[in-house]
Amino acid sequence: MASRLDRKGLALGLAAVALSALGWWFGSGLAPQWWLTWLAPLPVLLLAPRWRRRWAALAAFAAYALGGLNQWSYLHGYIGLPLATIVPAVVGPGVTLALCVLLFRRLLVRERPVAAALAVPALWVTIEYINTQLSPHGTFGSIAYTQMDALAILQLAAFTGLWGISFALLLVPAVLAVLAAPQVSARGRRAVAAVGVVLLGSALGFGVWRLQAPATASMRVGLVSLEKPVRPALRDAAGKALQARYLAAIDRLAAASAQIVVLPETVLATGDATLPAFADAAQRHGVIVDAGIDFTGEPRAERNMAMAFVPGAAMPTTYAKHHLIPGFEKQYTPGDDYRMLPGTPRIGLAICKDMDFHDIGRAYAARDAQLLLVPAWDFSIDGWLHGRMAIMRGVESGFAIARAARSGRLTLSDDRGRVVAEASSEQHDAELVGALPLRDTHTLYARWGNWFVWLAMAALAAALVLAVMPRHGNTSRP
Repeated sequence: MASRLDRKGLALGLAAVALSALGWWFGSGLAPQWWLTWLAPLPVLLLAPRWRRRWAALAAFAAYALGGLNQWSYLHGYIGLPLATIVPAVVGPGVTLALCVLLFRRLLVRERPVAAALAVPALWVTIEYINTQLSPHGTFGSIAYTQMDALAILQLAAFTGLWGISFALLLVPAVLAVLAAPQVSARGRRAVAAVGVVLLGSALGFGVWRLQAPATASMRVGLVSLEKPVRPALRDAAGKALQARYLAAIDRLAAASAQIVVLPETVLATGDATLPAFADAAQRHGVIVDAGIDFTGEPRAERNMAMAFVPGAAMPTTYAKHHLIPGFEKQYTPGDDYRMLPGTPRIGLAICKDMDFHDIGRAYAARDAQLLLVPAWDFSIDGWLHGRMAIMRGVESGFAIARAARSGRLTLSDDRGRVVAEASSEQHDAELVGALPLRDTHTLYARWGNWFVWLAMAALAAALVLAVMPRHGNTSRP
C-alpha cells in the first residue's frame, strides 16, 4: 500500500477520480445512461486498497461530489432551491461513497473479502433508506431510478422494493474491486465471485421470468396536457376558455376510443364541487374523466385535488394530494384518504409528488388496485425522471400507471414498468391515447414492505463487527 503520493500514484488517483466522476455524471441525474451507473464506483473502489485511507476516502468523495454537479442547473436554475438544500443533494452521494470505501478498505485489510463486497451495498442502502425517512422529498435521489430502462433489473422492485436495485448497483463494482485487490487470496476470490454470480444471476433470472407474464385485461387511456394558461380561475374568461379546450381534447380522445381521460394537476382553480361540464363530457362519451383541480370550495382549506367523473355517478370521486412540495404548495391542506373508483377494473387516484413515496403504492396495493390515475406537474426538464419515479411505484406494488403531467411527460406504463405510450409536454401541448395492459398482481414488496432494508442493516452490522475484529492477530494498516 502506498505510503505517500508519488507521481505515478497521483496520476492513477486523478484518473480514477475523473472516471468515477464521469460515470456518476452521465449515469445519474435527469437522463441517466443506466449501464454507466454500474461502473461509476469501480475506479475509486479499485484505488481503495492501494492508497492510504484518507486519500482513498477523499478520492471517493471528490468523484461523486463532482459528478453530482450534474444536478446544479436543475436544482438551482429550474426549481430554485436554496443552497442549504442543494449542497447535501450534490455532496451527499460523495460522503456516502467515501464511507463505503473506508469500510471496504478496512475489511480487505482484515482479510474479509466477502464481507468487504457485501458491506459496500449494505452501507449504501442503509444510508439511502435513512435519507428517505428524513427527507420531505421521499425517495427522490435514489440511484435505483437510474435503472428504469433496464427492465430485467427493474423487476427486483417487486421483490425487494427499490432497495434491491440500489444494492445490486453497488454490489457489482464491489465484487470486481475485491477480485482485483492484490491482497485477496485465490480462495477469497472464488468465494466473492460465487456470491456475486449467485446474487446477480438470481436477480436477472427473476426479472426475465417476471417479464413473461401475460396481461389479463386492457383499457384504452387518453392523456392530455395544455401548457397555458397556468391554473386560471374557472370563473374568469381565461379559465372558461381553457376548460373549453380540455373539453375539446376529451372529445378527440373519446373519438379515438379512450375509456379513461386524465388531465394534469391543478388545471383550473374553482370552488365548484360538481364541475358540470366535465361531468357532462364523461356521461356523454361514456368515459372516466380524471382532472386535477385547485379546489377552493372548503371554508378553511384549499386542496390540490383530483376529481374523477364516472359515467352515471351523481358526484365526482375526489382525492386530495397527500405529499405537498415544501414551499411551493404551502397554501394547500394535505389529504389523508385513498380513493378507489367504483366497478372494475380497480382504479385508484393519486397526484404527482405522492408517487415519490412508498406509502401511496402500498396503500393502493392493499386495496388491490390494478391502475392508478395520476395528474401531475413537473419542472420542464425533469419529465423523464419524475415520471419514472411513478412507474417504480407501479412495479413495487403491482399496478399500471396513467400519468398526465404538465411541463413533463404523458406516460402509460404497465405493472412491469414497460412504457406503453409516452409523449413530451415539457414545452408544449400534448395528447396521446394507448391500450394499457392490466394484471391482477400481488408483490412481495407490497406485503412485506422494507424487509430488504432490515436485511441490509443486519449485514452492515455484521460487517462493522468484522471490521474491528482482526482475523489473524494485529493486521491493522494506516
